[in-house]
Amino acid sequence: MLTGACDPDTAATKILGDDVGHHVSGLAAHPTPATLPVALNLLRAAGATQAHLALPIPGDPIGLAGPPPFNEAALETGEAVVLTGAEIGLVPAYVGPAVQWTVLPAASPPPADFGEADRGLRAALIEAAESLAALEVARWKPEVADALIDIRRIGSGKGDDLAPGYEARAVKTAATARRCLAIADAALEDDGSAVTGAEADARRRALHDLAAAARRALVAACGPPVNR
Repeated sequence: MLTGACDPDTAATKILGDDVGHHVSGLAAHPTPATLPVALNLLRAAGATQAHLALPIPGDPIGLAGPPPFNEAALETGEAVVLTGAEIGLVPAYVGPAVQWTVLPAASPPPADFGEADRGLRAALIEAAESLAALEVARWKPEVADALIDIRRIGSGKGDDLAPGYEARAVKTAATARRCLAIADAALEDDGSAVTGAEADARRRALHDLAAAARRALVAACGPPVNR
């Protein structure tokens, strides 16, 4: 929407997805929480030209460039959006099937290197698959083994697309990254069947490395299309 690839209503529908509603609070031009279409129009009027995804975790603040209050809020939630031009950030809070976004001052991060992030994800996926196969992933988490096998079936599932204006390679990388994050989250829920401490540590390392690469790839894939 910020680049003119679609109108605010289309963008709002895409962002909303299956959620009941999204509202944005803290906009200077709107003293009460604004609906998503209204907020998108106000953000563009405020000078926003690009949107950057942030998926930070402690020790890996990917997508954050300050100031500290924004970084702290984003780290607590684990996700945020930074708007270049307006120099503000949006931090979500989930209330059931609804989302409340809070506006905070935020600095724009440097552009993510999409090619590097994409290569890093593919390498991490191969390494994780090999490591988990050696640790008999099919025995302790058969659903994770199946998901790793099916990881290439990307592009036809619900939620595998991005907003208008993104290249096919970015869409595919984003979908792969989301699948990898889901796989890592599911596999990290527990250590599965009885294993040694060394095996459990090896599993966690492989999964954490995969999740880190997936976060970086998703941030890069969802970066402004004009930066590619």
